[in-house]
Amino acid sequence: MNNDSNSVLIHKNQEAVWHAITNDENISKWYAPGSKWNIPKLKVGEKAIFVLMPSAHNNLKDNESIPMSFTIQEVIPNEKFSYSSDSDNLVFTFEIYPEPEGTRVSINMDGFELSLANLKAFSEGRELPYT
Repeated sequence: MNNDSNSVLIHKNQEAVWHAITNDENISKWYAPGSKWNIPKLKVGEKAIFVLMPSAHNNLKDNESIPMSFTIQEVIPNEKFSYSSDSDNLVFTFEIYPEPEGTRVSINMDGFELSLANLKAFSEGRELPYT
């Protein structure tokens, strides 16, 4: 289990956290709020589209956006969700572990502290700290 800045403990069960990570409406609310995910099928080999919109956390201008395409690599319900960027083949993997106080979520990349804090707040029904 990972207890560093690439993970967060969420006081919810694995199924609720899984749904926050893999449902496109939910992930659009906490991951880069204001941007949009489209995950038509949660199946290995399927495509997912993410459209990054301007925010205080990027350098995009008001009417700019960056569409990105991903391919789903691995789906183990309530345990692991992995996808790769079609532009550079970077693989992003979320792993979900039960803990006595809730569920730990780890991601295999640095630089996701704000997103993990938002995921925690969203899953626990609190206001997002980073919008």
